[in-house]
Amino acid sequence: MKIVVCVKQVPDTKGGVKFNPDGTLNRAAMLTIMNPDDKAGLEAALRLKEQYGAEVTVVTMGLPKADEVLREAMAMGADKGILVTDRVLGGADTWATSSTIAAAIRNLEYDLIITGRQAIDGDTAQVGPQISEHLDIPVISYAQDIKIDGDYVIVQRQYEDRYHELKVKMPCLITALSELNEPRYMTPGGIFDAYDKEVTVWGRADLKDLDDANIGLAGSPTKIAKASDKVRKGAGEKVTLDAEESVAYIMGKLKEKHVI
Repeated sequence: MKIVVCVKQVPDTKGGVKFNPDGTLNRAAMLTIMNPDDKAGLEAALRLKEQYGAEVTVVTMGLPKADEVLREAMAMGADKGILVTDRVLGGADTWATSSTIAAAIRNLEYDLIITGRQAIDGDTAQVGPQISEHLDIPVISYAQDIKIDGDYVIVQRQYEDRYHELKVKMPCLITALSELNEPRYMTPGGIFDAYDKEVTVWGRADLKDLDDANIGLAGSPTKIAKASDKVRKGAGEKVTLDAEESVAYIMGKLKEKHVI
């Protein structure tokens, strides 16, 4: 079995985010992590590898520094890492991103593709299903459990207070929830091995079945009207009162705000 896992290097929001003048994220200036849903998808793939002897290839699209997230994935147990990077691919929205990643996956052999449900920097949950559309394969989203039965995959799909159980013949694509599992940590030996391995780097020229009209900022139908940093709250009102006066003051404020 050959499994392709799509991961994304996203901003670590604890360190704040920064924007370029055109409204896109300035990814080069921010601390980054592996997207949590993607990490759960990677863990699912690694467990299938342990059960069935699958080969796991991890694909990411981003700046050259996204090599880091592939090294992390290989340190966790992935077999190969592929970085899709090129200046002409920058500024892509979900449509341009999914078009590009699908073109990269067409260069690979695969039985199963796993992506995260959504990325914490965009929260659209669009890229995974769009990739499946580009590749013309079935998709099961919101996976909370994954099993293999011969040529089929059986997935519990989260749905409000219950789940759907779906059985689909491979090849297919699954989008994983962060609740799917508890991702493993990198091991010291895995880290050394990951940095001994070579990451495959593909640019625009390596993506044959891809229309230039569907890549990068120019090929992105989503337009950003305005972007800004998180508005910081002021210091607020400070008062010094005894216990009885404090209770009366707080109750007055709650009534003023129609909380009570």
